[in-house]
Amino acid sequence: MRYSEDHKAQTHQRIINEASARFRRDGIGATGLQPLMKALGLTHGGFYAHFKSKDDLVEKSLRQAVDTLATHCDGLFGQADEPLAGFIDHYLSAAHRASPAQGCPLPTMSAELGQRGQASAITDEVINNRLRAIEKGLPDTQAQISELSTVMLSALVGAIVLSRSALDPALSDRILDDTREWLKQQTKDQSR
Repeated sequence: MRYSEDHKAQTHQRIINEASARFRRDGIGATGLQPLMKALGLTHGGFYAHFKSKDDLVEKSLRQAVDTLATHCDGLFGQADEPLAGFIDHYLSAAHRASPAQGCPLPTMSAELGQRGQASAITDEVINNRLRAIEKGLPDTQAQISELSTVMLSALVGAIVLSRSALDPALSDRILDDTREWLKQQTKDQSR
């Protein structure tokens, strides 16, 4: 039975959607192609009708995660009242911590890609986009705005990584809460 091109495109997108969520939730190495395809009701062999390799899927899944993140972050930064504080609150929320499959790809995927020696231009793109967004949220009076945005993004991503890895719920919450308050204080201190 032959499927239409539309069916192939829909299946291709379903694979990317599922892989994007699994790579962010479980990591790239822990996401096997066979279980991924089985979860979608597809065969392992059918994977190669859509992608050249797992690395090809990783790039396309990362691109989708980045595009989704960009749309979401643009919405957060588009808020009138203190957009940077709103972004910090959202990023360091219990909901983001609990939903890695729908969240920022940086905490899971960038660490793994770096460890594998497979850094991606897409990762650089999302880092640079977030740095620019943070810089726009900081007062123009800050002389070292570039350094501050780098430290803030590093703290955001690091806090999510640490909070997700903590067994003790109180410790996990403390990591998010303390980092959130410190970052928001930095934005207030810079506006003086």
